[in-house]
Formats: sequence, structure tokens, C-alpha cells
Amino acid sequence: MVKTVRKKKLSKEEKRKLLKILTYEKVNGKPIYYRDYRKVLKGELPPEAVMGSSELQSLIIRLIVEFLLKNLNMNKYEILFNEIGFKPSKGSVRSLDIAIFKRENLKSIQPKYTAVVPEVVIEVDTKADLSKYESFEAYMYEKTQELLNAGVKKVIWIVTKPKKILIAEQGRKWITQDIDEDIEVLANIKFRIPQLFKERGYRLW
Repeated sequence: MVKTVRKKKLSKEEKRKLLKILTYEKVNGKPIYYRDYRKVLKGELPPEAVMGSSELQSLIIRLIVEFLLKNLNMNKYEILFNEIGFKPSKGSVRSLDIAIFKRENLKSIQPKYTAVVPEVVIEVDTKADLSKYESFEAYMYEKTQELLNAGVKKVIWIVTKPKKILIAEQGRKWITQDIDEDIEVLANIKFRIPQLFKERGYRLW
């Protein structure tokens, strides 16, 4: 049972600082907060409780990164993950679960959000508060289109609850497929989620 974090009412300055911490992304200057951020404001949960990943999300990301490190040409590509901040346009910041960059485009590594456009982005579910959206799909499609507009060549979504994959690629029709089908990241570099789990001795569901 999670204990109440705070009893006193937040001052305007305390609330402002807390909301800054709880900002997951920004779109056209407007914040998208972490899911359940209101519970943090009420003192029902600490910030870490809404900012952390689930076991499933965390493991899928780790297994994919492990696969990519083994199969990509790391002299040509770089893999950044752990919700790297990407600035697709002025006033917008998107958190990316996994981003594959061409190494030649990463001139220097800076302690700030990147404006360098990834080749491929892979997203696993989301930790965003979706109360301002009609549905998860509305948020997913908006984020995907913004990334493509910024120049990302391919965006892959792994959505665990309906067990579906969305693949959106520049100049091609977006496709939706089952989670147990091949996911091609780059030419001839593909994997299946269930196989990654099986190789590590886990059952997916």
C-alpha cells in the first residue's frame, strides 16, 4: 500500500516545479504529463511511481536494444534509449524509448535534448497522460506523424494490451500487424517479440 506523500496544500510555486518534473512531453509548447500525475499533485503517490516503467515495458525495451546491439553495424549506427528527449519542431519535445541514429549525424554528444533526427524510432506503450486525447490511438498517430514530419524514416509502435504492432514508414502506407509477426527495423534486420522472450527463457503472456 502506497502511503500519502504529502498532506499540506501545494503553493503555486511548488505546484509549478512539480508539474515541470511531471512533464513527459511537449507539443507546440503545451505539456503532456505522465499518466496519474494528478495523484502526485494530491500527494497520493511520489513522482517516481508514475515516471517508472512496468516490468513488461522495461524488458521488451531491453531485449530489443540487446538484439540491435548484436545485429546492427555499430560503426554505422548508434542506439540511444531510456526516453531520450528529441525536439522534432519548435516548442515540441518527444520522449523516445529507442532511437537509432546514423553515427555520422551525431557530431558530438551533448547533455541536452537532441535535435538530430533518428533513422528509426521504436516505442513500447506509453507513460503519457491521455486525458486530453480521444484515445491512445489518437495520441499514437499524432506522435507518429510528428516524428515522420521531422524526418524520421520509420516509426514502430509495440502496443502490448491489444498485442499489436504499428509500422509507419516514410512514403508508405502505415500497417498494423500482430505482435508475434516479424518486425523489420532496417533492411534485413528483423525480430519477433515472442522469440526474444523465448531466447531469454521468458513467456511473453
